Amino acid sequence: MSAQRAKSFEKLAANGVFDAVVIGGGINGLGVFRDLSLQGLRVLLVERNDFCSGCSAAPSRMIHGGLRYLENGEFDLVRESLAERDALLANAPHMVRPLPTTIPITSYVSGLFNSAATLFGGSGKPSSRGALPIKLGLTLYDMITRGRSRLPKHTFRGAAETRRKWPELTGRLCCSATYYDAWISYPERLGVELVLDTESAAPASIALNYAEISLEGEGYTVTDRETGNSYALSTRVIVNASGAWLDEVNAQIAPRGEESGPLVSGTKGSHLIIDNDRLFAALNGHMIYFENTDGRVCIVFPYLGKVLAGSTDIRVQHAGRTRCEDEELDYILGSLKLVFPEIAIHRDDVVFSYSGIRPLPVSDHDFTGRISRDHKVYRMDGPVPQFCMVGGKWTSFRAFSEQTADAVLTELGRERITGTEALPIGGGRDYPARPELLVGELMDSFGISQARATHMADAYGTRARALLTALTARKDDAPIAGLELTAAEIALITAEEHVEHLSDIILRRTSLAITGRIDHGQIEAIAAVMAHELGWDDARRARECQAVIEELRDYHGVPPEILKQRAETRSRQCA
Repeated sequence: MSAQRAKSFEKLAANGVFDAVVIGGGINGLGVFRDLSLQGLRVLLVERNDFCSGCSAAPSRMIHGGLRYLENGEFDLVRESLAERDALLANAPHMVRPLPTTIPITSYVSGLFNSAATLFGGSGKPSSRGALPIKLGLTLYDMITRGRSRLPKHTFRGAAETRRKWPELTGRLCCSATYYDAWISYPERLGVELVLDTESAAPASIALNYAEISLEGEGYTVTDRETGNSYALSTRVIVNASGAWLDEVNAQIAPRGEESGPLVSGTKGSHLIIDNDRLFAALNGHMIYFENTDGRVCIVFPYLGKVLAGSTDIRVQHAGRTRCEDEELDYILGSLKLVFPEIAIHRDDVVFSYSGIRPLPVSDHDFTGRISRDHKVYRMDGPVPQFCMVGGKWTSFRAFSEQTADAVLTELGRERITGTEALPIGGGRDYPARPELLVGELMDSFGISQARATHMADAYGTRARALLTALTARKDDAPIAGLELTAAEIALITAEEHVEHLSDIILRRTSLAITGRIDHGQIEAIAAVMAHELGWDDARRARECQAVIEELRDYHGVPPEILKQRAETRSRQCA
């Protein structure tokens, strides 16, 4: 156990009285934890696994207003999402960056009545969108952000100009449209930064991962899943931010009876990370936003040197860990042939896949794309009132958190004392307008290479200054073989970023797994550093390595033989 974790449980043991308890450490839970703590409340957050390891680890990695939500008539959701997109571009510029998005268009007027059908109760799949409805939608998109958007307005191109810029795109084009949204490089890291910021600003509050809360008679108990130790607590309010597991948590913490019905349904979304140089070059720095034959909107864009493609949208009956199945992989790869028909993309090009459940409000829509991505706060009566966070999406987590926090403050008779709309997150604080300035500063101040400085600025933003200072004291050494990470950096992350398992580092605190770089030898090397930092014996270290290997195999499409093959390839290249 890290000293950081031990200190958190010591604080809990010394004082188990809280104003609010947040259940769920996904992005919505972390957002409301931060917001309530900043209002002077003592807050406990309890997450059963690692922070941002469930639904929040499986987003499209787009930060967007939701162009297609206009088609569903959800204008308020689009307005809110666009405002939150712009806020994240300002508050987390080290992770959230502009993303030019191009729509290939093959007709002029098709789909003109999609929105009208929805407004009059239509729930089926929409027809193909043509140039005219897309133009209307993008014009409205620009109008919503008029006067405050940080991004350029949309543009249209004819077929000839489109092919000059994207020669690999389908020849069926009549024109294309380009608008701007944003993407996020490290969503799980941003979640951890919310925790670190809150601990610094409100040290009385506590965030626990790998812990569970249970109802015990008239009160509640928190159990450390790593040690089995239990701690009594009391609270005035509970916030249920458990996402797809919301109804399950309700049944355990505040049962309402079967007649009440569920609050959350879900759809499964899978994505692929593809290593294909020709496809990467064909994108020309843009996301291509297009329709599959079933009317489902698909995306493909450059992501950390690879290509991210998705996604599926499949109804699920129960919350649980999911993976991208073979038919979903074929669906996504098949969709890419619609827009880049001449580019050969094979299963072997997929270096990582991931899947998660979108926690959506209960809906009877036939076509899953029609289900609202909006959010609401649902209050439940009881000895301890409970506020359920239903729905929501990554882009609008701050607004949803603010709305939930306001409901809690009203319940407790407290006034809001500060806002979060203009509050920087983690390494986004004092971030320069030109990222290369930070890279140059780190090179000059710490005498490190450009590659090392670029990695630190990209992963940590302006937090890199404090981290490099700490790494100097730890005698920062050479990188782990084949990686830009050093052993001292891994040790520091382990000590200071709520790390408990090897998977926390490989899957969430770094991009090693999702970018298809991690190999068998690197897993063992990182585990050795963590073992030294956390006091693991050889048996624990072996279990941690095996658990990561099995997780990559079972949930991310990376079998052990691929990990060994990558290590052998790296060894030959270094020889």
